[in-house]
Amino acid sequence: MKKNKKLNQWLWKWHFIAGLISLPFIAVLSITGAVYLFKTDYEAPRQRHIKEVAIQEKPISLQQQWEIANKNASKKPNAMILSTATNQATEFVSGRFSGKRSLYINPYSGKISGEIISNQTDMYLIRKLHGELLTGKFGTKIIELIASWMVVLIITGLYVWWPVRDWKIKGYFIPRINQGRRIFFRDIHAITGFWTSGLLILILAGGFPWTDVFGKNFKEVQKITNTGYPSSWNAHHIQSQTTGKMVTLDQIADQAISLDLPGTVTIQFPKGPKGVYSISNSNPADLNTQKKIHFDQYSGKQILANQWDDVGILMRGRMWVMAFHQGEFGLWNWWLMLFTAIALTVMSISALISYIQRKRKGSWGIPKVPSTFKIGYGIICIIGILAILFPLFGISLLFIVSIEYLRNKKNVHLD
Repeated sequence: MKKNKKLNQWLWKWHFIAGLISLPFIAVLSITGAVYLFKTDYEAPRQRHIKEVAIQEKPISLQQQWEIANKNASKKPNAMILSTATNQATEFVSGRFSGKRSLYINPYSGKISGEIISNQTDMYLIRKLHGELLTGKFGTKIIELIASWMVVLIITGLYVWWPVRDWKIKGYFIPRINQGRRIFFRDIHAITGFWTSGLLILILAGGFPWTDVFGKNFKEVQKITNTGYPSSWNAHHIQSQTTGKMVTLDQIADQAISLDLPGTVTIQFPKGPKGVYSISNSNPADLNTQKKIHFDQYSGKQILANQWDDVGILMRGRMWVMAFHQGEFGLWNWWLMLFTAIALTVMSISALISYIQRKRKGSWGIPKVPSTFKIGYGIICIIGILAILFPLFGISLLFIVSIEYLRNKKNVHLD
C-alpha cells in the first residue's frame, strides 16, 4: 500500500492528540477490565457461606421455600435459579441488573442463609468504575466518547504504523533495542497496537451496547428492523387459562429438569393470575443452546417455546460480542481478554514514555502538518460515517473543528 506522506503526518497528529487526551481513561478501562475478569474467583470464597449448605436427609419443597422467600425478602422474588448440586442453597431473585437481589434459603432447614445485593459488592464498584467512572450518566458518556475515539486511534494507528517502503522484522514485528529508549518504547506501543487491533475492535464492539447514545440508537435500529428478541421471548401477550388450581413450583422445576438445558436455568414466576411460568437458560459459552419456554401456571402445560434462532440477527450479534467482551466463551476467551487488557496497559504506558522522551521543553510536541495539505473526499466520507455511527465522537469533532477555526481566524486577524 502506497502511503501519502502528508496524510500520514495529518493522521499522526490526530492520533497523537486523541491518544494523549484518552490515555488516562484507557489505562483505567484496561486495568478495571482486567480486575473484573477475576469476579468469580474473588467472590466465590466470600459468598460460600451463603451459597453452600450442609447436606441433610431430605429437603423441604420448593413451594415451601418460595413462601419463606416471599415472607422474608425485602422485595418479593420474581424468579428462582435451579440448583445443580445438593449442597447449594436455593436462590430466589428479585430485580434485574444493578437492582438484583438474591435471597438464599437452606433447602433442608428452610432458614435464610443470606442475601447478596448486587450493587453492594466490591466487584460492582469495579464495574461502575469501568463503565461510568463512578459518576453515573455523565461518566457513561465520557466512557462512550473515549471508546469512540479509541476506534479512531486504532484506524489512524494502523495507517501510521504501515511501512512506507518494505517490510522489516525490526520495528514492525519486534522492537528495536539498540536505537535508544524513545524508539524502543515507540516500537512497543506500535507493534502491540498492531497485533491487538482486531481484538480491541471486537472488545469495543462488545462494550458499545452498554453505552447511552450508541446503545440507545442500536436498540432503536433493532426495533425498527425487528431484529431483537421476539415479543414472545418475554411472555408478551402470552396468558395462562385461569381454570383449576395453580401448579406447584416443584412441578415446574421438574419440567425444567426434564428439559436438560445447559448453563444456568432460571424459572420466572407468573405475574398475576393470567401470568405464565417461564423457564430459560443462560449459557454464554454456547449461545445457540439458549431457550425460553412458557408454561400455563394452572395446567403446567407448555404454551410456547422460543429457540435461539427465533432471536433477531442484531440481538444475536450483540449478545455474542458482549459475551466475548466479558470472556464468557471459556478459558481461552478469559485468557485472551486478560492478555488484551495487559497489552492495552503496556501500550498506553509505552506511548507515554515515548512521548516524554521526544517532547521538548516548552512544547507539547504535536506533529507538524504541511500547510498545503488538504483533506480528501474519501477521508471526509470516513469521518462522516464514524460521526454518524458514534454521535459523541461527531459532536466532539465539531467542537474541535470550531475551536481550530476560531484559532486560525484569530491568527489571521493578528497578522
